[in-house]
Amino acid sequence: MIRKYKLLDTTLLKKIYNSKKQPTYTIHKHSEIKESNYLVTVITPVYNGETFLKKSIESVMNQTLGFQNIEYILIDDCSTDRSKEILNDFGKIHDNVIVVSLDCNSGTPARPRNIGVELATSPYITFLDADDWLDPNGLQILYEILEETGDPYVVGKTIRVDNVGTQVVGEHQSCKERRRVSPISIPHIFHHLGPTARMIRTSFIKEQQIQFPEMKFAEDKQFFIDVLTSCKTISTTTKPIYYVNRLNDTKKTRLTNQTNILQKSNYNLQVVRYILNRKLDIEIEKMIVNRIYEYDLTRRLFTTPHFQNTKLKLLYFYKYKQILKTANKLAYDFTENFLQPIHKVIYELIRERRYKEVTQLLEWEKTMKVKEVVIKNDKPYLVIPFLEEKYKYIPMPIFFIFKQHYCQGNQYILHFLAYGDDAHSITEVLIRDLKNAHYDYVLPITIKENGEGFIEFKLDSLKDLPPSNYSIYVRYNEYMKMNIRQLIKNEIKHHYENREFIFYHSVYSNVALKIK
Repeated sequence: MIRKYKLLDTTLLKKIYNSKKQPTYTIHKHSEIKESNYLVTVITPVYNGETFLKKSIESVMNQTLGFQNIEYILIDDCSTDRSKEILNDFGKIHDNVIVVSLDCNSGTPARPRNIGVELATSPYITFLDADDWLDPNGLQILYEILEETGDPYVVGKTIRVDNVGTQVVGEHQSCKERRRVSPISIPHIFHHLGPTARMIRTSFIKEQQIQFPEMKFAEDKQFFIDVLTSCKTISTTTKPIYYVNRLNDTKKTRLTNQTNILQKSNYNLQVVRYILNRKLDIEIEKMIVNRIYEYDLTRRLFTTPHFQNTKLKLLYFYKYKQILKTANKLAYDFTENFLQPIHKVIYELIRERRYKEVTQLLEWEKTMKVKEVVIKNDKPYLVIPFLEEKYKYIPMPIFFIFKQHYCQGNQYILHFLAYGDDAHSITEVLIRDLKNAHYDYVLPITIKENGEGFIEFKLDSLKDLPPSNYSIYVRYNEYMKMNIRQLIKNEIKHHYENREFIFYHSVYSNVALKIK
């Protein structure tokens, strides 16, 4: 059902997904300035976020763009902790802060975000969750790119922070600087659809009448699918913009942890139905649908800790059978573009009702650190030792085998062999700190037509990297990466300018680097 609403002289078509009465809200503080000169609006839904709320707010206040240039809309969704008190105290001090409170809990970040979009008066919108934080330069970087390009959308680097360290999330959208490119030209653009590290032109969102569906899960997925399929061109940047908080302290308050995997599957199927009803170009539809069926409805369904620990695994297989029925009306095989061939094996085994072997395969994949790979006709295959010939050899898109390496003075040389259909798309070498995503270095690579590869670099090119352990990856298909397999231990210790470089054999039998 679609109804017209009018808010702040902006008419929007709102998508109402059930007959439940929508929560009303109160604006506790609104700037008296009628003509807004803000550059960016930051929209933050808040629910019981007091633990990290001050850190999140401070990250907005400390933006190099200038806090006075930011319209900051914080929407409290009936928090039961001190969040509302913190927001009200903050709103009383700053004219550019709008504090909104819902009269009853909506149960989804969608409703608060939609309210924020309605109230926004600046040219650009970005989203920030209450337990996350922004890089100090984040808003200025995104703002300047949109001003430069005229694009409706830009995305940068998202860094996940947990109790072990930091890592890059959704690397496909931040692996290189892109300006005014078709979103469909970016490999796997629909593979990370959270609200992080993105800025959108406000007029674009309102003219396209794009809103978050008011669901408890996958609301951001549908929203950004709508955004990306409506954009003719977008931009991306390698600069860090946004920090996703996955520290242990957030486990209880994180909404995604309050929804079990079976419920999440239902919401993902709602998104699939929505996409099919949009009648998109068939190739774009395939990109989206294949992604949801592979990762949300196959991979994540069977890698959840509950599946691994429960004795009622048949419930999951029954659920997956129901999921497969939803694909019967598709005009194509949704597995044809699966990114990981092992997911197609899982799909085929379940269709054949070989549930014990699926469970065994998943356990093997999780626990076996060094998996056997064989080369047949110059193509790599992952060996599944307990399956028969049909499924025993799973094709891999690419694989790298170590041949030799050595140091000469200031120079490190590594020789390897590349196998697989994607070997032609190899672009560079990435050296990255295992625990700190801020420290990495990109190097050139040489690949011959016969698959021989060479990495050569001067050790002093790594002078800005601190002492730590580093992975050495070969990058292909723009953002994808894989280590170089080294089955025989062949360690090199090399001293250069008061530093020690150790090229060693990792626990996963890959070439790795330790800098002291």
